[in-house]
Amino acid sequence: MPVISPWSPARPTRVPAQGAESDDAMAAGTTVDHLTETYRVHYKSLLGLAALLLDDTASCEDVVQEAFIRVHSARKRVREPEKTLAYLRQTVVNLSRSALRRRIVGLKLLSKPMPDMASAEEGAYEQLERDELIHAMRGLQRRQREVLVLRYFADMTEAQVAEVLGLSLGSVKAYGSRGIAALRVAMEAAS
Repeated sequence: MPVISPWSPARPTRVPAQGAESDDAMAAGTTVDHLTETYRVHYKSLLGLAALLLDDTASCEDVVQEAFIRVHSARKRVREPEKTLAYLRQTVVNLSRSALRRRIVGLKLLSKPMPDMASAEEGAYEQLERDELIHAMRGLQRRQREVLVLRYFADMTEAQVAEVLGLSLGSVKAYGSRGIAALRVAMEAAS
């Protein structure tokens, strides 16, 4: 299963800069201040992105902070400061995938307890619908599920989804279209 890396393994060519300061900044990659400011401004949206892929707040916070740490340690590779947010988003998606893989292994090893509910009537219908949607989403292909979560739950444009997942715009449209069709069939079958 391929993992999307937030930076290209190939060394980008250096664009000549004007002055010694620009040369030093280019050699150093994105600055710590720029990375920190981008993280601070977009923390809530990164947390929301993680929340759409994971289900508990603590894991989401851990993933977002780990994404910052990883991009910070590899900031010299971020040659274009305007792409800092894209690197952070891709890292959040990749770390969320890893967390889900670890969780799946854990669930296979442990028995699943029944959810606690206050009463039989309270929230029963919403819980059934949510369970049906979650079950239907799990039945989708991984790429379809990721495209739908990023496109409709994270409210990203198709171009943003393509950038985060490292896909072409046409692939995003195809995965989205097929994912919605499969989701509709699965939800109708559950009804």
